[in-house]
Amino acid sequence: MGALDGRVVIVTGAGRGIGRAHALFFAASGARVVVNDLGGSVDGSGGETGAARQVADEITAAGGTAVASTHDVADEDGAANLVTTALEAFGELHALVNNAGILRDRVLINLSVDDWDTVLRIHLRGHFLPTRSAAAHWRELAKAGDDTPRAVVNTTSTSGLIGNPGQSNYGTAKAGIAAFTVITAQELARYGVRVNAIAPAARTRMTDQTPGLAELVAAPAEASAFDGWDPANVAPLAAYLCTAACAVTGRVFYIQGGEVRLFRPWSFGEGIEKTGRWTVEELAERLPGLGG
Repeated sequence: MGALDGRVVIVTGAGRGIGRAHALFFAASGARVVVNDLGGSVDGSGGETGAARQVADEITAAGGTAVASTHDVADEDGAANLVTTALEAFGELHALVNNAGILRDRVLINLSVDDWDTVLRIHLRGHFLPTRSAAAHWRELAKAGDDTPRAVVNTTSTSGLIGNPGQSNYGTAKAGIAAFTVITAQELARYGVRVNAIAPAARTRMTDQTPGLAELVAAPAEASAFDGWDPANVAPLAAYLCTAACAVTGRVFYIQGGEVRLFRPWSFGEGIEKTGRWTVEELAERLPGLGG
Protein backbone atom coordinates (compact mmCIF):
# COMPACT_ATOMS: atom_id res chain seq x y z
CA MET A 1 0.00 0.00 0.00
CA GLY A 2 1.36 3.39 -0.98
CA ALA A 3 0.79 6.55 1.08
CA LEU A 4 -1.06 8.12 -1.86
CA ASP A 5 -2.97 5.12 -3.20
CA GLY A 6 -6.09 6.29 -5.03
CA ARG A 7 -5.14 9.96 -4.94
CA VAL A 8 -5.00 12.11 -8.07
CA VAL A 9 -2.38 14.85 -7.89
CA ILE A 10 -1.39 17.71 -10.18
CA VAL A 11 2.25 18.81 -9.96
CA THR A 12 3.21 22.00 -11.78
CA GLY A 13 6.76 22.68 -12.90
CA ALA A 14 7.28 18.92 -12.86
CA GLY A 15 9.56 18.56 -15.83
CA ARG A 16 12.78 18.98 -13.89
CA GLY A 17 14.28 19.45 -10.45
CA ILE A 18 12.08 19.42 -7.38
CA GLY A 19 8.86 19.14 -9.41
CA ARG A 20 10.14 16.08 -11.26
CA ALA A 21 11.16 14.50 -7.95
CA HIS A 22 7.65 15.20 -6.61
CA ALA A 23 5.98 13.59 -9.61
CA LEU A 24 8.16 10.46 -9.50
CA PHE A 25 7.74 10.01 -5.74
CA PHE A 26 4.00 10.63 -5.81
CA ALA A 27 3.53 8.06 -8.57
CA ALA A 28 5.72 5.53 -6.74
CA SER A 29 3.52 6.14 -3.68
CA GLY A 30 0.38 5.17 -5.59
CA ALA A 31 -0.89 8.50 -6.91
CA ARG A 32 -2.09 9.14 -10.44
CA VAL A 33 -0.18 12.22 -11.52
CA VAL A 34 -0.72 15.09 -13.92
CA VAL A 35 2.82 16.17 -14.83
CA ASN A 36 2.64 19.83 -15.82
CA ASP A 37 5.50 21.82 -17.32
CA LEU A 38 5.90 24.41 -20.08
CA GLY A 39 9.50 23.33 -20.53
CA GLY A 40 10.93 26.85 -20.36
CA SER A 41 14.43 27.86 -19.30
CA VAL A 42 15.26 29.08 -15.80
CA ASP A 43 14.32 32.66 -16.75
CA GLY A 44 11.04 31.55 -18.32
CA SER A 45 12.08 31.97 -21.93
CA GLY A 46 11.71 29.35 -24.65
CA GLY A 47 9.98 26.04 -24.19
CA GLU A 48 10.84 22.38 -24.42
CA THR A 49 7.38 20.88 -24.48
CA GLY A 50 8.71 17.36 -24.21
CA ALA A 51 9.84 17.82 -20.59
CA ALA A 52 6.45 16.95 -19.10
CA ARG A 53 5.98 14.03 -21.49
CA GLN A 54 9.41 12.65 -20.63
CA VAL A 55 8.58 12.55 -16.91
CA ALA A 56 5.13 11.07 -17.56
CA ASP A 57 6.71 8.38 -19.72
CA GLU A 58 9.28 7.69 -17.01
CA ILE A 59 6.47 7.17 -14.50
CA THR A 60 4.57 4.89 -16.86
CA ALA A 61 7.68 2.84 -17.61
CA ALA A 62 8.12 2.29 -13.86
CA GLY A 63 4.57 0.96 -13.56
CA GLY A 64 2.89 4.17 -12.44
CA THR A 65 0.11 6.25 -13.93
CA ALA A 66 0.60 9.75 -15.32
CA VAL A 67 -0.44 12.14 -18.06
CA ALA A 68 1.51 15.14 -19.34
CA SER A 69 0.30 18.73 -19.44
CA THR A 70 1.95 21.77 -21.04
CA HIS A 71 -0.68 24.29 -19.95
CA ASP A 72 0.51 27.72 -18.82
CA VAL A 73 -0.50 27.80 -15.16
CA ALA A 74 -0.18 31.60 -15.05
CA ASP A 75 -2.86 31.90 -17.74
CA GLU A 76 -6.50 31.78 -16.67
CA ASP A 77 -7.59 29.35 -19.37
CA GLY A 78 -4.41 27.32 -18.96
CA ALA A 79 -5.01 26.85 -15.23
CA ALA A 80 -8.65 25.87 -15.80
CA ASN A 81 -7.62 23.39 -18.51
CA LEU A 82 -5.02 21.91 -16.19
CA VAL A 83 -7.73 20.92 -13.73
CA THR A 84 -9.89 19.69 -16.60
CA THR A 85 -7.02 17.48 -17.75
CA ALA A 86 -6.95 15.74 -14.37
CA LEU A 87 -10.70 15.23 -14.35
CA GLU A 88 -10.83 13.94 -17.93
CA ALA A 89 -7.88 11.59 -17.40
CA PHE A 90 -8.73 10.25 -13.96
CA GLY A 91 -12.25 11.40 -13.09
CA GLU A 92 -11.24 13.19 -9.89
CA LEU A 93 -8.67 15.45 -8.25
CA HIS A 94 -7.42 15.25 -4.69
CA ALA A 95 -4.32 17.42 -4.49
CA LEU A 96 -2.51 20.23 -6.23
CA VAL A 97 1.21 20.89 -5.83
CA ASN A 98 2.11 24.37 -7.07
CA ASN A 99 5.80 24.24 -7.90
CA ALA A 100 6.33 26.10 -11.20
CA GLY A 101 8.69 29.06 -11.01
CA ILE A 102 11.49 31.00 -12.68
CA LEU A 103 14.41 33.24 -11.74
CA ARG A 104 15.50 36.60 -13.11
CA ASP A 105 17.96 37.77 -10.49
CA ARG A 106 19.08 41.40 -10.53
CA VAL A 107 19.93 43.98 -7.89
CA LEU A 108 17.12 46.49 -7.59
CA ILE A 109 18.68 49.31 -9.61
CA ASN A 110 19.27 46.93 -12.54
CA LEU A 111 15.90 45.20 -12.33
CA SER A 112 13.66 45.87 -15.31
CA VAL A 113 9.90 46.16 -15.12
CA ASP A 114 9.65 43.05 -17.31
CA ASP A 115 11.91 41.07 -14.96
CA TRP A 116 9.71 42.14 -12.05
CA ASP A 117 6.37 41.48 -13.76
CA THR A 118 7.35 38.16 -15.33
CA VAL A 119 8.68 36.64 -12.10
CA LEU A 120 5.62 37.73 -10.13
CA ARG A 121 3.34 36.46 -12.91
CA ILE A 122 4.79 32.97 -12.97
CA HIS A 123 5.00 32.57 -9.21
CA LEU A 124 1.95 34.42 -7.91
CA ARG A 125 -0.52 33.94 -10.78
CA GLY A 126 0.94 30.46 -11.23
CA HIS A 127 -0.15 29.62 -7.68
CA PHE A 128 -3.37 31.64 -7.59
CA LEU A 129 -5.00 30.47 -10.81
CA PRO A 130 -4.58 26.67 -10.46
CA THR A 131 -5.59 26.89 -6.80
CA ARG A 132 -8.69 28.89 -7.65
CA SER A 133 -9.68 26.45 -10.40
CA ALA A 134 -9.19 23.42 -8.17
CA ALA A 135 -10.94 25.08 -5.23
CA ALA A 136 -13.98 25.94 -7.34
CA HIS A 137 -14.32 22.27 -8.32
CA TRP A 138 -13.82 21.09 -4.75
CA ARG A 139 -16.37 23.57 -3.40
CA GLU A 140 -19.06 22.12 -5.65
CA LEU A 141 -18.20 18.61 -4.47
CA ALA A 142 -18.33 19.71 -0.82
CA LYS A 143 -21.72 21.35 -1.35
CA ALA A 144 -22.94 18.06 -2.81
CA GLY A 145 -21.89 16.23 0.36
CA ASP A 146 -18.52 14.86 -0.77
CA ASP A 147 -16.21 15.12 2.26
CA THR A 148 -13.10 13.56 0.66
CA PRO A 149 -9.99 15.28 2.11
CA ARG A 150 -8.18 17.44 -0.43
CA ALA A 151 -4.94 19.39 -0.31
CA VAL A 152 -2.85 22.14 -1.85
CA VAL A 153 0.92 22.36 -1.38
CA ASN A 154 2.54 25.63 -2.39
CA THR A 155 6.23 26.37 -2.90
CA THR A 156 7.78 29.36 -1.15
CA SER A 157 11.44 30.12 -0.42
CA THR A 158 13.79 31.42 2.23
CA SER A 159 14.51 34.24 -0.23
CA GLY A 160 11.07 35.60 0.60
CA LEU A 161 10.80 34.50 4.23
CA ILE A 162 14.29 35.59 5.29
CA GLY A 163 15.59 37.65 2.38
CA ASN A 164 18.37 37.42 -0.20
CA PRO A 165 20.06 40.31 -2.04
CA GLY A 166 19.53 40.29 -5.79
CA GLN A 167 16.16 38.57 -5.54
CA SER A 168 13.68 41.32 -4.70
CA ASN A 169 11.31 40.10 -7.42
CA TYR A 170 11.62 36.40 -6.60
CA GLY A 171 11.61 36.99 -2.83
CA THR A 172 8.55 39.24 -3.01
CA ALA A 173 6.70 36.59 -4.99
CA LYS A 174 7.70 33.86 -2.56
CA ALA A 175 6.70 35.92 0.48
CA GLY A 176 3.35 36.49 -1.21
CA ILE A 177 2.94 32.75 -1.69
CA ALA A 178 3.44 32.18 2.04
CA ALA A 179 0.72 34.74 2.80
CA PHE A 180 -1.50 33.21 0.12
CA THR A 181 -1.05 29.84 1.82
CA VAL A 182 -2.14 31.04 5.26
CA ILE A 183 -5.17 32.93 3.95
CA THR A 184 -6.44 30.24 1.57
CA ALA A 185 -6.05 27.63 4.30
CA GLN A 186 -8.49 29.67 6.37
CA GLU A 187 -10.89 30.14 3.47
CA LEU A 188 -10.92 26.60 2.08
CA ALA A 189 -11.13 24.68 5.36
CA ARG A 190 -14.93 24.72 5.10
CA TYR A 191 -14.65 22.64 1.92
CA GLY A 192 -12.31 20.05 3.40
CA VAL A 193 -9.25 21.48 1.68
CA ARG A 194 -5.92 21.82 3.51
CA VAL A 195 -3.32 24.31 2.26
CA ASN A 196 0.34 24.28 3.27
CA ALA A 197 3.63 25.50 1.80
CA ILE A 198 7.17 24.23 1.71
CA ALA A 199 10.39 26.23 1.40
CA PRO A 200 12.77 23.65 -0.10
CA ALA A 201 16.55 23.83 -0.27
CA ALA A 202 17.86 21.47 -2.95
CA ARG A 203 20.12 21.26 -5.98
CA THR A 204 18.25 22.47 -9.09
CA ARG A 205 18.80 24.47 -12.25
CA MET A 206 18.09 27.56 -10.15
CA THR A 207 20.88 26.86 -7.66
CA ASP A 208 23.21 26.25 -10.59
CA GLN A 209 22.54 29.85 -11.67
CA THR A 210 23.52 31.35 -8.32
CA PRO A 211 27.21 32.29 -8.03
CA GLY A 212 29.00 30.24 -5.38
CA LEU A 213 25.96 28.11 -4.58
CA ALA A 214 26.59 25.36 -7.13
CA GLU A 215 29.75 24.33 -5.30
CA LEU A 216 27.99 24.35 -1.94
CA VAL A 217 25.20 22.04 -3.07
CA ALA A 218 27.30 19.66 -5.17
CA ALA A 219 26.66 15.95 -4.78
CA PRO A 220 29.02 14.15 -2.37
CA ALA A 221 32.05 12.45 -3.88
CA GLU A 222 31.19 9.16 -2.20
CA ALA A 223 28.30 7.52 -3.99
CA SER A 224 27.17 5.85 -0.77
CA ALA A 225 27.04 9.13 1.20
CA PHE A 226 23.71 10.82 1.88
CA ASP A 227 23.16 13.64 -0.61
CA GLY A 228 21.59 16.35 1.50
CA TRP A 229 20.88 18.51 -1.54
CA ASP A 230 19.13 15.87 -3.66
CA PRO A 231 15.72 17.26 -4.79
CA ALA A 232 14.21 13.87 -3.98
CA ASN A 233 14.63 14.67 -0.27
CA VAL A 234 11.83 17.23 -0.54
CA ALA A 235 9.19 14.94 -2.04
CA PRO A 236 8.21 12.92 1.06
CA LEU A 237 7.12 16.08 2.90
CA ALA A 238 5.02 17.23 -0.05
CA ALA A 239 3.55 13.75 -0.31
CA TYR A 240 2.64 13.61 3.38
CA LEU A 241 0.88 16.96 3.12
CA CYS A 242 -1.20 15.50 0.26
CA THR A 243 -2.26 12.32 2.06
CA ALA A 244 -5.89 11.89 3.01
CA ALA A 245 -5.04 11.42 6.69
CA CYS A 246 -2.90 14.54 7.10
CA ALA A 247 -4.55 17.10 9.38
CA VAL A 248 -1.92 19.86 9.06
CA THR A 249 -3.04 23.08 7.39
CA GLY A 250 -1.99 26.72 7.17
CA ARG A 251 1.67 25.93 7.83
CA VAL A 252 4.94 26.77 6.08
CA PHE A 253 7.80 24.28 6.38
CA TYR A 254 11.48 24.54 5.52
CA ILE A 255 13.07 21.33 4.28
CA GLN A 256 16.64 20.51 3.33
CA GLY A 257 18.10 17.02 3.37
CA GLY A 258 16.80 15.34 6.50
CA GLU A 259 15.82 18.58 8.26
CA VAL A 260 12.26 19.89 8.48
CA ARG A 261 11.51 23.10 10.37
CA LEU A 262 8.32 25.08 10.91
CA PHE A 263 8.42 28.72 9.89
CA ARG A 264 6.79 31.04 12.40
CA PRO A 265 4.52 33.65 10.82
CA TRP A 266 4.90 37.38 11.32
CA SER A 267 4.00 38.17 14.92
CA PHE A 268 4.15 41.07 17.34
CA GLY A 269 7.43 41.48 19.19
CA GLU A 270 8.49 44.00 21.81
CA GLY A 271 6.76 47.36 21.77
CA ILE A 272 6.64 50.83 23.24
CA GLU A 273 3.52 52.57 24.38
CA LYS A 274 2.36 55.88 25.79
CA THR A 275 -0.89 57.69 26.40
CA GLY A 276 -1.34 60.03 23.49
CA ARG A 277 0.50 60.67 20.25
CA TRP A 278 4.23 60.14 19.88
CA THR A 279 6.57 62.93 18.90
CA VAL A 280 9.40 62.39 16.44
CA GLU A 281 11.91 63.13 19.20
CA GLU A 282 10.40 60.54 21.53
CA LEU A 283 10.42 57.91 18.79
CA ALA A 284 14.02 58.75 17.93
CA GLU A 285 14.92 58.06 21.54
CA ARG A 286 12.89 54.93 22.14
CA LEU A 287 12.45 53.13 18.80
CA PRO A 288 16.11 52.14 18.07
CA GLY A 289 16.17 50.03 21.21
CA LEU A 290 13.38 47.72 20.08
CA GLY A 291 14.65 44.23 19.38
CA GLY A 292 18.21 45.19 20.30
